[in-house]
Amino acid sequence: MRGKFITFEGGEGSGKSTQARLLAGALRKTGTIVVETREPGGSPFAERLRAFILDASLPPHVPLAEALLFYAARADHIAAVIRPAIDGGRWVICDRFSDSTRVYQGAAGALPGDSIEVLERLVVGGMSPDLTIVLDLPAEAGLARARARSNAADGYENRGADYHERLRTGFVELARDNPGRVHLIDGSGDRDAIAADVRAMVASRLGVTF
Repeated sequence: MRGKFITFEGGEGSGKSTQARLLAGALRKTGTIVVETREPGGSPFAERLRAFILDASLPPHVPLAEALLFYAARADHIAAVIRPAIDGGRWVICDRFSDSTRVYQGAAGALPGDSIEVLERLVVGGMSPDLTIVLDLPAEAGLARARARSNAADGYENRGADYHERLRTGFVELARDNPGRVHLIDGSGDRDAIAADVRAMVASRLGVTF
């Protein structure tokens, strides 16, 4: 039986990494075999690209170049980790996936959507998530969280406030435009309350009993 593919999305400091980890733990308690992974990264090759992409000293570059780097990492991640796990009946929970490219390089970075769709068909194909959870948080609050957890901001955290506001708007619009797959959850509350909302969404959409 084919496994399920769940992705978490949101702006910087939205709490998606924490909620992905909590959901994985809750699913394991039901007997589900879960693979936790992330983007950019997730495979040895993609992790090398992650270090390059997130380097705060990376020179300025156009959104298309940035998107190509993400899709190069994603192609290996899918082939090496995601597809084998799902084909083997395991559930995959991924901290970011291609919706991040749609929002970061597309909505916020002004890369035309048709360019992203070409890359999406080539790289992702039929590996679209079964469920995507977007954690929504005011950009300023998310950045404060992100900077508090690390002494050194990455290349994205260093971008201006306008960029981060566009990110938030982009994720909200993503949920609005894809109601069957993408679901928005308020990320500003208590961690455990948010986790309960996430479990309720997974139970409703994927038939899990926690």
